[in-house]
Formats: sequence, structure tokens, C-alpha cells
Amino acid sequence: MKAIVYESYGPPDVLQYREIEKPIPADDQVLIQVRASSVNPYDWHFIRGTPSFIRLMTGIRAPKSRRIGADVAGIVEAVGCNVASLKPGDAIFGTAAGSFAEYVCASESSLALKPESLSWEDAASAPLAGITALQGLRDKGGLGAGQRVLINGAAGGVGTFAVQIAKSLGARVTGVCSTRNVELLRSIGADDVVDYSREDFLSGGQLYDLFFDLVGNNSLRACLRVLHPKGIYIGCGGGGPDRGSIELLGSVLHQAALAPFVTQKMPGFIAKMNTADLKFLADLLQAGKIVPVLDRSYALQETASAIRYLEQGHARGKVVITVP
Repeated sequence: MKAIVYESYGPPDVLQYREIEKPIPADDQVLIQVRASSVNPYDWHFIRGTPSFIRLMTGIRAPKSRRIGADVAGIVEAVGCNVASLKPGDAIFGTAAGSFAEYVCASESSLALKPESLSWEDAASAPLAGITALQGLRDKGGLGAGQRVLINGAAGGVGTFAVQIAKSLGARVTGVCSTRNVELLRSIGADDVVDYSREDFLSGGQLYDLFFDLVGNNSLRACLRVLHPKGIYIGCGGGGPDRGSIELLGSVLHQAALAPFVTQKMPGFIAKMNTADLKFLADLLQAGKIVPVLDRSYALQETASAIRYLEQGHARGKVVITVP
């Protein structure tokens, strides 16, 4: 089978399109014929091995696993003996390590049935970005009806899902974006849109219950000033592929040092894939409450170009990989 592999850390140029052995599912796994995937900042961190401390998990000098990719949509071809909820022929979506390939194995617990109304590309765009937005807003942010949420980076992959999920939760949504994306955010339901090139969204006088920050390009103190005294700030991602360990660690330490002296909450957050939340997301997608925003698509052999484009930081919504 064909797959994208890499043997050393570096820019997207280290990715290679190769023939490799077709995987065999373990007892708790399914084998998926991949129809589509999508790229995320998650991928470039693994490819580049940055921030450097992640190499403690991925391999110090070279990657332990040569496969790359996470989001997946496809057809179950075979199942392990302990798999109970899926069967061959099922159309699924979710996450699978090494999904930039024609076939991949995945745990049953990281998959759910694909909404029938969605294309393979739409379904593949949703898992990491959608679950990150859902868990960040609903679980960590406690967002509910009538509350105000500010989403910085609202036109990106996670941001476009966050705008629509926040609306489905009954919140009033303010999205921050560049001039070219103002109409996009309005079209997916943002109540208010701030063009950061024309307006300082941190000095407008409006206070929010939740600040979902997907960019991290402003001082933490400035961000807290636009929150209610009991508001919540959630920083999730931000920064390009060259963001170093020292800068990231400095941000974490600064947040920890500031926390005892402010009334707002600043919980840490890492999304965790699970079938229940994927099913919740699938229901929103099937009902049309979330419509994936796709910027562009690339063929599997063009994965390096797709990630190179994402690294530029100007993608509108998601960038997907199609597999014939």
C-alpha cells in the first residue's frame, strides 16, 4: 500500500510517498481503508519534533514511528476479535495514528460511524478540530445558553468548528479574524465579527464569559481584561512551527504565576478523543448545525505541500487529504 512516511525530523520536505506493508489490526483495533484525512498543527509538531520536549515521547534523535497523520474517514475492512461496535463495511470517522495512507489501523474507542450526509472530506475534517472545539467550549469552558464567547482565530480549522459549536450551545459568539474572513464568519453564524487589522478587540469595552484563544498572540493580562471577573480563559494552540520550547514553557509558567492573583480561571486543556464525543459531533454534523469549512484539498502524494500550506497560517477552515 502507499503511505506517507518520514525517517528524520524536519520541514515537510522530509515526508516521503512510499510503498509499505499493509497493517494488521490488533484485537481491539479495526483496519480502515482510508478515503480522506486532514492536516492539523498536530502533524507538523510530530514532523519537526517541536517543541523539542515532545521528542521524549516521539523519539530523541529520530521518530520512533515512521507514519504520520491523525484524522481519518474511511471504510472498515477488518476488525479485531475484541471489537464489538464496528463491523466490516461500516463507514467511520475519527482518529488513527498514521492516517496519511491507503490503510491504517485504529482503536475502536477513537472512531464513530460517519454521518450519512457527509462527504469523506467533510467527515475527515472534523475529528481533531471538532473535538478540540467541543471539549474546550463545553467541558473546560462550561459554555451555555446566553453566555458570550470570544474566539480568537475563528477562521481557522478549530475556529470554524468552535463558532458553530458555540452557537449550537446557545451562546452569543464574537469571532476575531482578518479582513478576508469577515464574511466567512458571518456565514457560519458568528453574531459579531472583529477584523483585527482594523480594530483592537481587546479594548472594545465588551466583557465575555469565555475567551477561547486559538492564536495566543496577545499578553495574558490584556486577554483577562475582556473577561468578566468570573470568566474563563482557555489558550489552545497558537504559534507557528518555529515556536520553541522556551517560549512555550514561559507562557505556561507565566499563566501559573498569574493565576493566584486574578479572579478569572485559566484551566489547562488537551483534547481527548472518545467515541461518545465523536457521536455527539456526528449528530451536530448530520443535523446541519455544523457545516465543515474546507479551504482546499490535496492528493495523498501531495501531503507535504498540504502541511507546508497549513504552516503558513492562512488556511480558512480545514485542509484535507483525499485518498482514491
